[in-house]
Amino acid sequence: MPANFPGLWLKRVEANLTRADRAPWLNGITELDVPVIVSGSGDISELNLIHIPTTDFEPEVFINNTAYPLALVDYTDDEVIVKLDKYQTAQTSISDDAIIGSSYNKIDAATTSHTTAILKKKYSKAIHSIAPAGNTAATPVLVSTGRTGKFKADGTEIIKKTPGGRLMLTYLDLVDFRAACVAAGFDMDGVRLVLCDDHWNDLLVDRENFGDQLVNYKSGEVAPVILGFKIYNYVNNPNYNGTNKLAYGAIPTATQYKASIAFQEANIAVKTGLTKQYFSIASGDTGSQTNKLNYRHYFMAVPKRLKYIAAITSGIAA
Repeated sequence: MPANFPGLWLKRVEANLTRADRAPWLNGITELDVPVIVSGSGDISELNLIHIPTTDFEPEVFINNTAYPLALVDYTDDEVIVKLDKYQTAQTSISDDAIIGSSYNKIDAATTSHTTAILKKKYSKAIHSIAPAGNTAATPVLVSTGRTGKFKADGTEIIKKTPGGRLMLTYLDLVDFRAACVAAGFDMDGVRLVLCDDHWNDLLVDRENFGDQLVNYKSGEVAPVILGFKIYNYVNNPNYNGTNKLAYGAIPTATQYKASIAFQEANIAVKTGLTKQYFSIASGDTGSQTNKLNYRHYFMAVPKRLKYIAAITSGIAA
């Protein structure tokens, strides 16, 4: 087996991680222009760290001022240290028989499963990290109501719900959600709403208000805008118990639903760290003559501040 194959494999994985389609709701979010600090390189406790400068500084604006001198405000610029998440794939064994004479296609076949697994984990962890933990004035978390604004002959409002009792997301729910975001200080010019599959489907069946807008959405085009939200869809949004986010990886009950997540684009910090290959060559394994391969990758996407993030999950019919 040529000695340079391990190096070729690493380059292919790095290329796949950077060129593979990103979660579209992160497209265009500029990575932080800060260096990655490696702590404990090569140890089991190895960390990738970054320093993020943050500021809430906003000076008062005077209109038609006649009083001098102007008030003096000290500029405040804080800094936070963030640890990038570490993603490691389980080792894969590849026999020399399968590698002799490998082409780039063979290399892709050997690494694609690792790449896919890392991408799936890192993006599901990213949307979970961005989503608010619970309902606060700065991080609103709402529950769908199924309200339609339409009424039966007896005066009761028509409520949309699934056979299982989940209250569907409606236009009125999105109006309330937008109002909550505005009240929390969101600038609606630059807010993305990542719909979970349940809510995406709810809007698809509401042809009167949403159907055509979502059906016409195609990968690669600019995201549709509804009520000021740039609309995206993702399958691995976090689950909520009412207005409280479940821990990452927790298994939801039948009445704990995925939520749709909104965030201000400028408030999201994204950083890709190191990608490492671990390779054990077959020439050192006289018995099975098998190569062993796996990867380590560092990445994070988090809100810079605990504000300008919001969620709406599904309610339960009484």
